[in-house]
Amino acid sequence: MSKQKLYSGKRYKILIVLVTAIIISFLFPKGESLESEVTIGSIWIQDDLIAVFSFPIIKQPQIYKAELEKAKNSVYPVFLKDATGVENNFDSLDQLKKQMREEFPQIKKNKKNLSDVFPFLSENTKETFFSLNTKNYEDLDQYFGDVRQVLAEVSQRGLLDQPHDKIPQNIITIRTGNIDRLDNKFHFLNHSLAAAFAENYVNKKPYRADIKRAIIELSLYYLTPNLMFSKQFTDEELEIVQGKVSKYAGIVNENERIIAKHERVNPETKLKIDSYKIAKGEIIGDGGLFLQWLGKFFHILSILILPSIYIFLFRKGIYHNNLKIAIFAILILWISFVTFLLNQISIPDAARLLIFIPAVSMLMTIIFDSRVGFYSTVIASLIGGALRGNDYPFVIMNVIAGVLAVYSVRDIKNRTQIFRSFMFILLGYLVTITAFGFERFESWQKIFIEFSFAGTNALVSPILTYGLLIFFERIFKITTDLTLLELSNFDRPLLKDLARKAPGSFNHSLTMGTLAEAAAEIVGANPLLARVGAYYHDIGKTISPNYFVENQLTTKNIHEEISPEESAKIISDHVLQGIELAKDGQLPKEIIDFIPQHHGTTTIKFFYDKAIKLHGAEKVDITKYRYPGPKPQTKETAIVMLADTCESAARTISEPDIEKVENLMSNLINDRINDKQLDECPLTFSDIRKIKEVFGSILLGQHHRRIRYPKQEEMEKSE
Repeated sequence: MSKQKLYSGKRYKILIVLVTAIIISFLFPKGESLESEVTIGSIWIQDDLIAVFSFPIIKQPQIYKAELEKAKNSVYPVFLKDATGVENNFDSLDQLKKQMREEFPQIKKNKKNLSDVFPFLSENTKETFFSLNTKNYEDLDQYFGDVRQVLAEVSQRGLLDQPHDKIPQNIITIRTGNIDRLDNKFHFLNHSLAAAFAENYVNKKPYRADIKRAIIELSLYYLTPNLMFSKQFTDEELEIVQGKVSKYAGIVNENERIIAKHERVNPETKLKIDSYKIAKGEIIGDGGLFLQWLGKFFHILSILILPSIYIFLFRKGIYHNNLKIAIFAILILWISFVTFLLNQISIPDAARLLIFIPAVSMLMTIIFDSRVGFYSTVIASLIGGALRGNDYPFVIMNVIAGVLAVYSVRDIKNRTQIFRSFMFILLGYLVTITAFGFERFESWQKIFIEFSFAGTNALVSPILTYGLLIFFERIFKITTDLTLLELSNFDRPLLKDLARKAPGSFNHSLTMGTLAEAAAEIVGANPLLARVGAYYHDIGKTISPNYFVENQLTTKNIHEEISPEESAKIISDHVLQGIELAKDGQLPKEIIDFIPQHHGTTTIKFFYDKAIKLHGAEKVDITKYRYPGPKPQTKETAIVMLADTCESAARTISEPDIEKVENLMSNLINDRINDKQLDECPLTFSDIRKIKEVFGSILLGQHHRRIRYPKQEEMEKSE
């Protein structure tokens, strides 16, 4: 894939348009047809809407959600009662007592260490039980009986496996087998309450403190919850009750009228209309959904074709530059995604004014021109309106505000002028919001809410424009009129160097700028680009300024001392040197193109003729006396070529008059045409005729004959 094909290839233009249309077509609200989106309070202007089949009325999302929440709150956490746990603990307790009676005598005989047995008990507890002096440790029966009593009472009251604060509701369901009963969670113990109960029970006994501690420790060890939370059964209960919540608020029967013509849309009828759309989508199935998507795709494609035709017919500079087409697509996609995101979240309807279409209007105007800005405004508004369910007021509001935004930056002179658009955008929105508000009898409260969103848009759009403009200029290397205006400042380093080192070339460039700007304006080219291109076309002459006649302050010509071939090389090198200087100075490509193209592949005729006189035509290689090219590719570079030729030659006319100037220009321009230097640019013969007329009037005014003052000859002589 060549870079040139990617940059200007036709298939990539088509691909950009198709991909843009495909992406946007997926951003339409799902489950709805392309019928107009209705809003509460609007008037149904179509014929009576009759149901062609029966369908359910879908509840409003917020109502359905509230009913689900209510159903959820009616389900109480399910706790399963485990009757076997306490019996198992009793068995374990008896087993422990038996083991102690077996192990303790062995320890006393030094056959075992106390630390090696019963690792789940603390050393103090083991020492307490071990130190009992009764025969065969009969006291263990009493102490273990206390532990057994604690476990039995806790089990009888019920021990939850979760803290009270972790259970969201006060009422819980106790499930024993297939029997459920409801009870308050605070009627049951949790682990901390069970521990407190055990301590309180044991502390009432007339035992030594160490024995009490041992009994409490043993009780806490064997405390096991017998009321276990069941997430599975709780979720099943939730699923059952939520499944009983109907999604529908009623039914519309076949042939029933949904809404009559000229009837005002109220919440109930809007619900029916929306439900009807969804039901139609379900009935048509997957094949129908594909056809619906196809309709959306062609809907968007038909909108995008309009600017495509305009660009193809009237903006060739954009048409031949896929990067510029991509910028248009990116901005349209940006608006589409913002619209899509706002459709997905629950926000006031007035928030649609936060879709910053005026920012697109200003960007397209500054990057391209006001007509492209106008078309972009209309296209972005139409697509945004389509994504909002064919929202007609949205389209009108944004077209008016966007067009005023275009007007505010149509002749922009500096970046801060972007912020002047605030009042224009706000005015456009205020007028249209008020108009639609009065038309629909909307409350002042709603109108003022829309005013606030409009004010936000008017404030944010210029800021977005300012930031995105810098982004596009740097990332996409786009040259805007603002860039050109900044480059036309004579304080720019390259122009300052030209004025200081090559003043003759600088003045020549200024005159050329005047000629090029006037000619570009009359033939529909970019006057500012032509003027700035003329300013920079000869910056390469700052390297060796004295080799160019306009900078030679004495009558001595340096070229008389070197060969014609060397002279031609020095002259032609100013093109390559100019390109290097321009790149080092980070000039945009559009300006750099003027440096080689204003000479094209013309011959450096003076030195070529001189070489022929010295060596003969057969011994002179003409390629060494030609500029490297390329030939002019745009109207602007071609105009600068003609301006360079005519302005330089006009200086040589003695006693200029209309006839001399016109004849000279005709001959020079015809030479360029005959040399095929203009074959690759879009200038027409009609354009060339207009250019001759403009050049003639300006050059004649600059080089007209002056009246000599009395005694001027004496004043010209040195004293």
